[in-house]
Amino acid sequence: MNAMLRGLCLATALATCAVPALAQSRDETLLVVVESGTNSLDIHAVGANPASYGVVWNIYDRLLSYGTKTMPDGSLSYDHTNIKPELAESWKFTADDEITFYLRKDAKFHDGTPITAKDVKWSFDRMVAVGGFPTFQMKAGSLEKPEQFIAVDDHTFRVKLLRKDKLTVPDLGVPVPIVLNSELIKKHATEKDPWGLEWSKLNDAGGGAYKVESWKPGEQLVLARYDDWKSGPLPKLKKVVIRDVPSAGNRRALVERGDVDLSFDLPPKDSQELAKGGKVKVTGTPIENSLWYTGMGVKQPPFDNVKVRQAVAYALPYQKIMDAVVYGRAIPMFGGPATPTKAVWPQPSPYNTDMAKARKLLAEAGFPNGFETVIHINQGVASLSEPMATLVQESLGQIGIKATINKVPGANWRAAMLKKDMPLFIDTFAGWLNYPDYYFFWGYHGQNAVFNVMSYQNPEMDKLIDASRFETDAKKYEDQVKGFVKMAWDDVPRAPLFQYYLDAAMGKNVQGYTYWFHRAIDFRSISKK
Repeated sequence: MNAMLRGLCLATALATCAVPALAQSRDETLLVVVESGTNSLDIHAVGANPASYGVVWNIYDRLLSYGTKTMPDGSLSYDHTNIKPELAESWKFTADDEITFYLRKDAKFHDGTPITAKDVKWSFDRMVAVGGFPTFQMKAGSLEKPEQFIAVDDHTFRVKLLRKDKLTVPDLGVPVPIVLNSELIKKHATEKDPWGLEWSKLNDAGGGAYKVESWKPGEQLVLARYDDWKSGPLPKLKKVVIRDVPSAGNRRALVERGDVDLSFDLPPKDSQELAKGGKVKVTGTPIENSLWYTGMGVKQPPFDNVKVRQAVAYALPYQKIMDAVVYGRAIPMFGGPATPTKAVWPQPSPYNTDMAKARKLLAEAGFPNGFETVIHINQGVASLSEPMATLVQESLGQIGIKATINKVPGANWRAAMLKKDMPLFIDTFAGWLNYPDYYFFWGYHGQNAVFNVMSYQNPEMDKLIDASRFETDAKKYEDQVKGFVKMAWDDVPRAPLFQYYLDAAMGKNVQGYTYWFHRAIDFRSISKK
């Protein structure tokens, strides 16, 4: 079956309500198409992909969340300055070194079990114990040890602070610190899997506004509203159907014809043309604290040579990528001054396309005739990664670097990142909390988190990152940020390309779509008119 026929079959199925979940009134059901869906129902599971962020955001509660605001263009965005209650109806600093949270007394998990502080304690213990991404995320907010977390009584939970950290409270509102049904998961835990990750990866153990009705990995996820949800206003939508449609052309056609309600994270060209066409609403927001970049594994020869990395950075086809891949729906992150002028991130690096300089650096590094390598890309975002890789391949060829392209399936990309053995790759990373030191803690720090795919380690940079995380003097903080940004440019383990727009196209009757830092859809705010 060719791509066009598959798209036609999907459109027909959706339009005629062949999917069982669509028996609900279309006014109460949202049909969404995405390039690549979730591979896990639990963000704590090893290898959980970015699509899982949106799933756990909707099926689990956290203690805290964020409010929203209206942007100058009339679109809606989360508001990082407005932290609000979710499962915790209130909280306060009960001492200089502790925060006490008071839980909603009527909150229940999807199976009807009351949510207690014991579940919160168990969930937090799990996050700091399982290792990998969730543990590192909690560490970013100085949430590191089980001894910090205390269930005072059924509806009172306390966090003991290891240190004064500006990120502790904001970190409680990101997707990772979910509250799980501890007794349910314990029934499925094993000696090898004491935290029940294998079971929760495939099953719903939440108490959020939506529950999982059905899931066929790689095809479709159906969410149903949980009518006993108490942590906010009950959502207007009773059903959400999220369908994996890898073809960007099919996703565009489905939303343009009105066969689906929302097409998420569309390629820039489609977003640009749909916005001009006027048949659907298109909203695009620059993703905070984010970059698409070309990364180089600094432990993989010849990329362990800084001059090779600089040569690659000068050989990249920056403007071609802006013109032919993102169609202007991004902010350029190249061609900036040699020294950082502000304590902000992202900001344009000093690199631009200069083939003469690239060839000179490559010769100085001992590779006057170039070398062979592999560019790895995430096929889960192929609409962007493939054309970028092709342009990079062509451009590197001009300085003698012969590159082949390895397309890693989207479901396997996180595992590939964790191996840290890719010599050259194209990827994106966005820091959930909008601070330069937070981005660098994840992306550059020598503790080697999953998003430091390059395995870059620089003790002098680490000192600046660590100091900036807890710095209270504004001038010192500014100098620290400028310092580690300059080091990142000089050593160039990753060459910044652009800051991307998160685009979504939707029917004109879809209301309440909101941009979120985790780059996923919060279905709780959406309605149809």
